[in-house]
Amino acid sequence: MSILVTGATGTIGSLVVQGLAAAGAQVHAFVRTPGKKSFPAGVKEVVGDLTDVASLRAALSSVRTLFLLNAVTPDEVTQALVALNLAREAGIERIVYLSVIHADTFTNVPHFTGKHTVERMIESLDIAATILRPAYFMQNEFMVQQVIQGYGVYPMPIGSTGVAMIDARDIADIAVAELLRRDRETVPSPRVTLDLVGPEQWTGESAAKVWSAALGREVAYGGDDVAAFEGQMASMAPSWLAYDMRLMMAGIQKFGMHGAEGAADGLQALLGRPLRKYADFVTEAVAAS
Repeated sequence: MSILVTGATGTIGSLVVQGLAAAGAQVHAFVRTPGKKSFPAGVKEVVGDLTDVASLRAALSSVRTLFLLNAVTPDEVTQALVALNLAREAGIERIVYLSVIHADTFTNVPHFTGKHTVERMIESLDIAATILRPAYFMQNEFMVQQVIQGYGVYPMPIGSTGVAMIDARDIADIAVAELLRRDRETVPSPRVTLDLVGPEQWTGESAAKVWSAALGREVAYGGDDVAAFEGQMASMAPSWLAYDMRLMMAGIQKFGMHGAEGAADGLQALLGRPLRKYADFVTEAVAAS
């Protein structure tokens, strides 16, 4: 049987497809547009949409394991709940779901509360799943790298409480490890929840200093003004998403993004290697620009 990867053309999904294929798994990549992305040899492209029940039902009919990743959209909860119901209908008992850290704490942030709703379904129905709860992606910095390098300002208003940023490549590698583990099990194992965090915590000020060191010139922290951040986001994203991101940043300033005690150590043990560090990510990003 095979592993179905939703969100297969996105940042995380495409890395998961690559990792599974490299491990010799049979991978079905669920895509809305055929031929949009080049996948590794042997990966089967399955065309459909998470809002199209017929296509999703067909995609789930021939797989053993599901990686469920929903993009942040207005109907994200509907997509996820339909997918999980159809997976149960198809007899799929092995699932890895990509949620978000502190989904139960950032209760006023739409996409956080949406993912928490999905988590509650998984828990209430006792679905054999691994729930992955990633913190802030290091790759989010790509959205503002031109601002950082062009204006000498680090504009992400992440505040001073501390964010344990994690590299998307580590998220994907952990997802691959859990998918392979579950897919190979004779009997599905109990539900597991993992906080996905990096090995260090960062503030707006300390992140700016990392960029300063990498660029060899001063980069200042732009401050905690979430209203200004919303305005900037609204110039390149829908207004509902810009507001969602504003609420998320306000939550980060208040609560931070910290994993459970020992979370990073546990992830490093699972991967068998150190987690990637933010300074190394920034150095790579600058070198590639």
